[in-house]
Amino acid sequence: MTDASSNTIIRVALDVPLDRTFDYAAPGPLAIGSRVSVGFGPRQMVGIVLGHATHSEFDLKPARPIEDMLPPLPDDWLVLVRFAADYYACAPGPALFTALPPALRTPRPFIPARDPQYRLTPAGRDWQPPRRAARQCELHAALAASPLARSSARAIAADAGRRLDDWLAAGWIEEVDDQPAALTLGPLPALTPAQQQALDQLPRDGFSPTLLFGITGSGKTEIYLRRIAETLAAGRQARVLVPGINLKPQLESRFRARFPNTVIACLNSSQPERARSEAWVAAWQGRARLVIGTRLGVFAPLPELGLIVVDEEHDASFKQQDGLRYSARDLAIWRAHRAGVPILLGSATPSLESWRHADAGRYGRVELAERATGAALPAIHLIDIRRLPLDDGLSVPAIEALARCRDKGEVSLVYLNRRGYSPALSCTDCGWIAGCPSCSAKLVLHLRERQLRCHHCGHHQPVPHACPDCGNPDLKPLGQGTQRVEAALTRVLPGARIRRIDRDTVSHRDAWAEVYQAIHDGEVDVLVGTQMLAKGHDFPTLSLVVALNTDGGLYSADFRASETLFSQLMQVAGRAGRAERPGTVLVQTQLPEHPLYQALCRHDYPGFAATLLDERKQTDMPPYCHQFVVRADSEKLADARAVLGALVAALPAIDGVCVYDPITASMVRLEGRERAQVLVQSAQRGPLRRMLAELTAQAPVLAKPYGRHLRWSVDVDPLEL
Repeated sequence: MTDASSNTIIRVALDVPLDRTFDYAAPGPLAIGSRVSVGFGPRQMVGIVLGHATHSEFDLKPARPIEDMLPPLPDDWLVLVRFAADYYACAPGPALFTALPPALRTPRPFIPARDPQYRLTPAGRDWQPPRRAARQCELHAALAASPLARSSARAIAADAGRRLDDWLAAGWIEEVDDQPAALTLGPLPALTPAQQQALDQLPRDGFSPTLLFGITGSGKTEIYLRRIAETLAAGRQARVLVPGINLKPQLESRFRARFPNTVIACLNSSQPERARSEAWVAAWQGRARLVIGTRLGVFAPLPELGLIVVDEEHDASFKQQDGLRYSARDLAIWRAHRAGVPILLGSATPSLESWRHADAGRYGRVELAERATGAALPAIHLIDIRRLPLDDGLSVPAIEALARCRDKGEVSLVYLNRRGYSPALSCTDCGWIAGCPSCSAKLVLHLRERQLRCHHCGHHQPVPHACPDCGNPDLKPLGQGTQRVEAALTRVLPGARIRRIDRDTVSHRDAWAEVYQAIHDGEVDVLVGTQMLAKGHDFPTLSLVVALNTDGGLYSADFRASETLFSQLMQVAGRAGRAERPGTVLVQTQLPEHPLYQALCRHDYPGFAATLLDERKQTDMPPYCHQFVVRADSEKLADARAVLGALVAALPAIDGVCVYDPITASMVRLEGRERAQVLVQSAQRGPLRRMLAELTAQAPVLAKPYGRHLRWSVDVDPLEL
């Protein structure tokens, strides 16, 4: 037994999947939020002090404070993470360590690096990096715009430290004093009357969620920049959340040009761990006044928070799909409420949840109904392909339009949300289809690499020379992927310069910068890509969009599928005609009369949202109810279903809560494990929270007899069923 007579007993959270803290003996008083190094079994781990005790029933191991001069983690950060852990039914330890940057999860001291600022010398302004060195060009441009901190440079290029040292030695840059206290703004474009009216309508003080509903190209980012400038000028910090790393190069450069002497912290999972940790600590210490991040950016502590912006608030990538299954958008709203600051949610296709909140008056709604450049919205036309021959998925009208666009020296975009060459490989004799040995999924043919790949678990194997079932050598690809469409375009548009953009081609840090540079230099005629191309990109010379194989979204069992499809098509259509060239969008479909496509042609998001909300209300689905899903997976489906069945039987009846029977998951087998799930929903959150508490108490007991062979999890407010 240990008591406080000789030690301070601390209660510590660890990164282990247990819903409890652990007692340790500290050499002296430690503040809540302190990081300590402790032994846990054979490992040395980081713990976070969450409380104290006067005695313990055990002989306690010692805890050693981590001596890195960082203060205890702030109280409001701990409150946020505790709320997230409770709301999303996650153990507190894993939740805390999900929210920490990598360097603070290890028992080694973290000493923030000195963060000098650099600027170009006259010789450096006369010198230019090689044009093909995209990251060097981006780094040089950032230095040309304003003094640049070393930590910010590392967010631009992984090797920025070495580059800066080389350029300093060459006399192309020089070190400058810390940034001045006064806010400096880069060039300000004139606002359109619509933008000015929207800006005037935005609240300045207190918690006030506002939905900025602006059509594609309406200048929402300029509104963000103006409100951020006001926040920075008032001596406060601002946070901007963006949906994916593919937005970073264009967006970051615009923010750096507008705020040339402001320290900007960038946070995303593709950064080197040291750079991400430096940026997180800079935000925490108040040195970084503006934080731009993907969903993990919601956890960066900002002691002087004055504004939160969530761009493309509808985007599904704001929802974490494993571990702490949080929604960054929803946590940002909660955080704005607790801090008493405005939050701005921007989108051309808002989520139905946000749209309904605005309809009900819980959110303000400010609209931007015209493009900032004065350009018209693109004309959207449907190509009825029911009686048209297709050449690898391309109709004759689409090919002719692409040829005309190329001949005029304009850029076109072919959108197909399926990578690889084809989604399946089949035998023409016996009907065999190549399937993944670990997942209930077909293997995707990647012809250039001569591989079959699973896009779920990563399994890959060579393309067989003959059918493994009947020996037939005549194997045929079924359907189209971006590789196949790229090959078809190369054939039907001889001489066209085609650039494919998907996860297979944009897999390294420099890829997006290279794409932008190639388009800017007029070296691309046709872009072919997945939804990576649909979000937020601004290609001034792009005048034509062709969308292929979109009908699948209308047949999906997912009740959100039509909402997602409409959003994707509106977003990708918005890439066309953003400058002086008029835009055209061609959508190939076998269902041209479908209400979704008719609303798309009218650019009528409000009308389509009203239709979907009416359907959701009639079927009692979100946003007219609240849900959580309990999932179980095991080597045997019977075990997963048995545990969930026992759980459903053990749960008490709570008025207003509906607990459905266990069902197999839509993809029953994933990574060699069989999966089942139970849906629980209610019109009110209160009863649903009580049921969630009952479930999280019962589930570990019922799952224990299966040991490590069975895993279970809870997904609150799920996006996928």
